[in-house]
Amino acid sequence: MRLLLVEDDDHVAAALSAVLGRHGFAVVHARNGEEALQALLPDHDEPFAVVLLDLGLPDQDGFEVCGRIRRIRAVPVIMVTARADVRSRIHGLNLGADDYVVKPYDTGELLARIHAVSRRGVPGPAEARTEESGPDDALRLGAVTVELPTRQVSVDGTAVPLTRKEFDLLALLAQRPGVVFRREQIISEVWRTSWEGTGRTLEVHIASLRAKLRMPALIETVRGVGYRLVAPAAPVRPPVSPAG
Repeated sequence: MRLLLVEDDDHVAAALSAVLGRHGFAVVHARNGEEALQALLPDHDEPFAVVLLDLGLPDQDGFEVCGRIRRIRAVPVIMVTARADVRSRIHGLNLGADDYVVKPYDTGELLARIHAVSRRGVPGPAEARTEESGPDDALRLGAVTVELPTRQVSVDGTAVPLTRKEFDLLALLAQRPGVVFRREQIISEVWRTSWEGTGRTLEVHIASLRAKLRMPALIETVRGVGYRLVAPAAPVRPPVSPAG
């Protein structure tokens, strides 16, 4: 499995490359954003399975690099950075990153996350259920419309761009509004892993969805259990007066 490591520190890159190599990865090292983008241009080599992207690059900000990667390739991207604040995590996921790992990290954790995101080539739960869906197959929840076949979401008719995992998460909850999904169940169906460390990534995706949809109450946290999508109440119609 080929992996692109975007890291400006040669010592860090050498140590990490050695570890990844022992676990069967063929690592290509890019020292800056431009090298990374050049490495991702279409060629005759085997495509990269994952990109590990450090945010502190010498030539351009890692967030910018992630956005440019997303415009040319669909390869999974894991941001690796010392920026631990939630705002940075949400910004990275909004740009299209599939995961976000904060330094210092455990090597086992990083390997688990790499294997988890590398499965994104396998159809997710929403995709698998909609391969034979008709063009009108959509979930409507008040102002929110989730178009399963086209993987598009809109609020009051305005399109809301979501990342791949954000859509899979929303589609899962929206197909059974009011039902509580356990955290372990969501992680298993959306991220296709049972690894406990994915829980923090789930929380960040939930926060990002609430912010993008501008409906914080749509997804309810059931403390100690998981999450559920709160079906909007039907509008109350005024009684019709009898004629005459």
